[in-house]
Amino acid sequence: MMRRNRFNQALAAIILAGAAFISQLAFAQDSSKTTSDSKIRNIDGVAAVVNTGYVTRKEIDDRIAALQKQGTKLPDAATLRKTILERLIIEKIQLQNAEQEGVVVTGKELDKIIADIASKNKLTLAELKVKIAATGSSYERYRQMLRDDVVISRYREREVEGKIKISDAEVDNFIADRNRAVAGGGKPTRSTPAAKGEPEEIDVAQIFVPADAGAGAGGQADAKKKAESLLREARGDVDFLQLGAMAAKENPKIKFQELGYRTPDRLPQLFYEAVRNTGSGQVANAVVKSPAGYHVLKVLDRRALVAGAPEPQQAAPQETSSTPQNIMVTQTLSRHILLRSRAGLTDQDAERRLAGYRDQVRAKTADFGELAKKYSEDGSAANGGNLGWMGPGDLVPEFDQAMNRLQIGEVSNPVKSEFGWHLIQVLERREAQLTVEKQRQFARAAIRERKFEQAYQDWLRELRDTATVKIINADDPAASPR
Repeated sequence: MMRRNRFNQALAAIILAGAAFISQLAFAQDSSKTTSDSKIRNIDGVAAVVNTGYVTRKEIDDRIAALQKQGTKLPDAATLRKTILERLIIEKIQLQNAEQEGVVVTGKELDKIIADIASKNKLTLAELKVKIAATGSSYERYRQMLRDDVVISRYREREVEGKIKISDAEVDNFIADRNRAVAGGGKPTRSTPAAKGEPEEIDVAQIFVPADAGAGAGGQADAKKKAESLLREARGDVDFLQLGAMAAKENPKIKFQELGYRTPDRLPQLFYEAVRNTGSGQVANAVVKSPAGYHVLKVLDRRALVAGAPEPQQAAPQETSSTPQNIMVTQTLSRHILLRSRAGLTDQDAERRLAGYRDQVRAKTADFGELAKKYSEDGSAANGGNLGWMGPGDLVPEFDQAMNRLQIGEVSNPVKSEFGWHLIQVLERREAQLTVEKQRQFARAAIRERKFEQAYQDWLRELRDTATVKIINADDPAASPR
């Protein structure tokens, strides 16, 4: 369950979010009875024209109302409306392009997804329809919202995920670097730097402190303050990624990541400008501000990019340091209790429930396995939450990092991942041999993960730049005259 497959994750997220749609549909009334001609004539109702379609002011109002109902902390009205409008424009462009490219979801497929949503919410289809009707919307509108989400996910998978290329040389390089790190006790090695003017590759790591549009001025200031505090700590004699792991433990929203070796043109422009003159092993002089938040950057290594260098698989047999070979890794046997993200269950409620289970296990008034059977919302519940033996990279990062910090028998604090909230207990650890084939699978997954985010953001920018968009009136609510 915890292993990664991007489209399956996206589809699972859509299914899990299905219940959230129900609560939000009260703000998304069925407007299908209004003809496009009347909307175009009523120009005050149109916020933006997007290619041959449009985004209405009511769509913006509905999104804002949904956020308000969720209790999300929101910025000032003008900033919020602009942010929501931009999201709707991007969604509209993706749906238009997907239609042109023939990306479809059949009625049969949609019926299966809706059946899964009903099942996961312990409802019959008839009961689900009653809940939807209770919001004041229609079942047809609900189906259309789900269809749009699945279409966008499939289109994104085809256009981004499907076009990411990973060469055998990249995989071999990744394995060779990993093996050298293992042989050297996990200490990073320094490469030969590029001569002045020669092409190079830079290995950058980041600790990311989010500050989204809903954070407001106070939230932005808090995020910046936290990032600057991490920057000061990173300048000391600490392991940068370990620092990121500790920050993420305190606040699961904070992320840390090694981007891997990239040429300057494959780094985000903001990142490259910040580390252009930063040497190997050094931290950038200041935190980097992006629309998503604040980034603390460190250059782990810089190396010359030599055209025509022999690939690792062509190395001589005696060069065992770069030849793929079986290596020993630590595997962990663990179990967990999962509370899935869903409508009606806030993060605070999930965290509080899991903390209660944790305290019962620590006080020996309850057995972890029995609690998992009773309360876990995962397929492993029947086995007491047992996940089997897992090695490095087999689980999503948030879970993996929290699990690796636990001693045998220890129970974690609540941990949040893309699947929901977890309570983890480590049962046993062992040393096992990681075969070359398993290493290659892990390497491909890790490299794909590194490449995806940059490719996805580049793709979105390209979609936006090539679309014809005219903003008409996004500032006023739909009910207000211009």
